[in-house]
Amino acid sequence: MDVKQLANAIRILSMDGVQKANSGHPGAPMGMAEMAEVLFRRVMKHNPKNPRWANRDRFVLSNGHASMLLYSLLHLSGYEVSLDDLKDFRQLHSKTAGHPEYGDLPGIETTTGPLGQGFANAVGMALAEKSLAARFNREGHKVIDHYTYVFLGDGCLMEGISHEVASLAGVWKLGKLIVLYDDNGISIDGEVKDWFKDDTAKRFEAYGWHVIRDVDGHDADSISKAIVGAQSIKDKPSLLMCRTTIGFGSPNKANTAGSHGSPLGSEEVALTRKNLGWKHDEPFFIPEEIYKAWDQSARGAKDEEAWNAVFASYERAYPAEAAELKRRLANELPEGWEKSFDDAIRKWQSEEVKVASRKASQMSLDILGNLLGELIGGSADLSPSNLTAWKGVKDFDPKTGEGTYLRFGVREFGMMAILNGISLHGGFIPYGGTFLMFMEYARNAVRMAALMKIRSIGVFTHDSIGLGEDGPTHQPVEQMANLRMTPNMVTWRPCDLVETGVAWKMAIKRSDGPTALLLSRQNLAPQKRTEKQLSLIEKGGYILHETDSSPRVILIGTGSEVELAVKAAKVLEEEKISVRVVSMPSPEVFEAQDSKYKEGVLPKAVKARVAVEAGWADYWYKYVGLDGKIIGMRSFGESGPAEQLYEHFGITADKVVEAAKSLL
Repeated sequence: MDVKQLANAIRILSMDGVQKANSGHPGAPMGMAEMAEVLFRRVMKHNPKNPRWANRDRFVLSNGHASMLLYSLLHLSGYEVSLDDLKDFRQLHSKTAGHPEYGDLPGIETTTGPLGQGFANAVGMALAEKSLAARFNREGHKVIDHYTYVFLGDGCLMEGISHEVASLAGVWKLGKLIVLYDDNGISIDGEVKDWFKDDTAKRFEAYGWHVIRDVDGHDADSISKAIVGAQSIKDKPSLLMCRTTIGFGSPNKANTAGSHGSPLGSEEVALTRKNLGWKHDEPFFIPEEIYKAWDQSARGAKDEEAWNAVFASYERAYPAEAAELKRRLANELPEGWEKSFDDAIRKWQSEEVKVASRKASQMSLDILGNLLGELIGGSADLSPSNLTAWKGVKDFDPKTGEGTYLRFGVREFGMMAILNGISLHGGFIPYGGTFLMFMEYARNAVRMAALMKIRSIGVFTHDSIGLGEDGPTHQPVEQMANLRMTPNMVTWRPCDLVETGVAWKMAIKRSDGPTALLLSRQNLAPQKRTEKQLSLIEKGGYILHETDSSPRVILIGTGSEVELAVKAAKVLEEEKISVRVVSMPSPEVFEAQDSKYKEGVLPKAVKARVAVEAGWADYWYKYVGLDGKIIGMRSFGESGPAEQLYEHFGITADKVVEAAKSLL
């Protein structure tokens, strides 16, 4: 058998899949076929029969439009990806979506498609590997020891996020990160030389990377040699410049934009088969000898068996560390952590301390950081403002891999996408801080966490006009509503120290999606609660204050504006108006409660409702109805002291009182 036909099998399946779907990207899979064959058949440690094996090498297809490459690889290697799955490419409810989606198929390590983010996820995975290895490996017992491999193209490198994360990967000395660059010089618009003239090799060398130039992307020996060379470099990530031809094998569309994002056409498919020496005209047909040569099940099982022996020895020598590692990799939280943290929250309730919720967040981290060894995170150059470092936390040390505080620099997008990669790798609970306004830089990475249903915690401080003098460039208005409208996103905007603690607890417990903590710059008054009220905070919305059980008007508030609602309620009560104050730190969590609970908090019979929040007002019509009143923002902010801004924009207790009375 001609070994070149192993790579050609990828080309055949990829172009056939795109042709049958009448949609997709055949060019990149056809161009990267040899790179993929070498990596999956000769280099990577992976077990198709146990795709979640902890010490497997990770593979990320950052140029996710080349999805048929990955699907073909998984099918050929022996994963549970059938030929019918490939034939179902891009169809409704199929496992083989237009871009790879995490959770749809075994072997997909992350959802990719938005260019550059897969690369960022891979940086997070490599960081997680390095950090876990530093924490758990012992002399003679390398239980964490794997590589992260990435395929990316010109588009990924044009995206700004590639700069952010490549720079950090160099700073962090991620020697087990190996990137294979599909250097084909073609994008949708044509030849990239007219708009992408970077000297990519020098660029990455400037980041502190090891760069291997002039790799023949269609020569297996050249690719293998380059990967071995990269593996020998322990203190730098590696970039392999693989020169390829997009649409390789297509007589008329190779090396043209015509093969990038549309089917080759039935005639060109037939000509390509002939040109590649592929003797089988039937679409999707792969000879048995090629399947046998591709199957990685036996090799993968052997690799995992060898690792199991290493781990068994480690477990005998270091039982406590082994148990901790197994717990963390199983995504289980340590016994007793929640009770310990609940005790702290109860203590805070009794002390009634007035602090900003960003400070309350740090106070929570001071406790959680000592309870949860898996907590890892940092800030995008705003540590003193976000207050994301806890007492005793050590900065990540690129030389040793020790330390769990990450200084991301001014790289919000890179930070959140790296956190996604850390989460996907396993063994950690990642968090990252920035101003809520600058979450916008990271918006798509936040969305991707929600799409993938992975745990990632955003610590977004300075959450309103309450930040004051920095002005409208820094004052979020529409951002809270934006996050709340994101499917599978949970937000918490706590009103005091106690609610902030509960918000952190719920973020830690939530393993099926990201959480955004929306925190104030300014100090917030502590609220009085009974033990029952304290227990109801985690329902996302609860009755904080009421005159009696039959209110004439309901005031709904979040965060810093709950204090205004409570003040307004007391004024109304002085005028003999029965009132209820509902604190709703998390509308998403409140919505998940049963109808009986929600009716008990917001009875349909009470139509007079006022919502107050220093964010985009229109979000709250859902809760107050078209006849209700909303005290909030309907424009951008201004520069000035916070107190004056609240007065100027009419977000005051007096305005809440006025609105409530107008409804009665």
